[in-house]
Amino acid sequence: MYRFLMSRQWVILTLIALLLIPTMIRLGIWQMHRYEERTARNQLVTDSLAAKPVPVEKLSAPGHTVTSAERYRTVTAKGRFDTEDEVVVRRRTNSDDEVGYHVLTPFVLDDGKVLLVNRGWIPSDGPSQTAFPKVPAPPSGEVTVTGRLMPDETTAASGIKNLKGLPDRQIMLINSEQQARRLGAQVLGGYVVQTAPEPKGDTPELLGDPGKEDAALNYAYAVQWWLFSAAVPVGWVILARREARDRAQRTAQGADTTETEPATV
Repeated sequence: MYRFLMSRQWVILTLIALLLIPTMIRLGIWQMHRYEERTARNQLVTDSLAAKPVPVEKLSAPGHTVTSAERYRTVTAKGRFDTEDEVVVRRRTNSDDEVGYHVLTPFVLDDGKVLLVNRGWIPSDGPSQTAFPKVPAPPSGEVTVTGRLMPDETTAASGIKNLKGLPDRQIMLINSEQQARRLGAQVLGGYVVQTAPEPKGDTPELLGDPGKEDAALNYAYAVQWWLFSAAVPVGWVILARREARDRAQRTAQGADTTETEPATV
């Protein structure tokens, strides 16, 4: 009854099914690994944002590389803003996906070291993309800044190309080593996204809290792939039984036709 399984068509179909099953299982495992990674990152963000603020000097120093455990930690710094050496970061969007700039202002600490502070987003509504935009001034004199510690931006990590020949006081990436060379000063590793004090007139627009990755979606994909892998052999059996039934019916119909045909001389 099942000799048809040895036909070329069914051998190919069986081989495809045998390849699909482990492939789908592997894809499900990969999605589960993605789920675990994203869940761990989400927990790290939650823990970092909930941690008690600490002075930035306890987590960073000149030449320091901000680790994943230090990322998003709330830090404080006491000093003054240096607006003369302020720059803007090109091609940055706000919460409404409007393109503009991030304002990066050196913050001189009491000991003379410099902390890079991302004061927030401003629109690119100036007369041209080459002119330095109008930037609202930060508080003058000595202030205490609070913000989230972030690692240096690189092309490899962000995908943003560090273009050359940009207009004066405009940059593509926030990188403490590059800014240390430009400023000729000791710059703490990484930078801080300012959360306080809030700017007057709500500009620059402070950057929102980091969003959490949709880990549940990866979990759903993993279950989906495993269900697909289970459905393949079930579907193969259903098709094989249907084919066997159809062949048996055709054989029976052929036999009935032979028996009812009149004999000829």
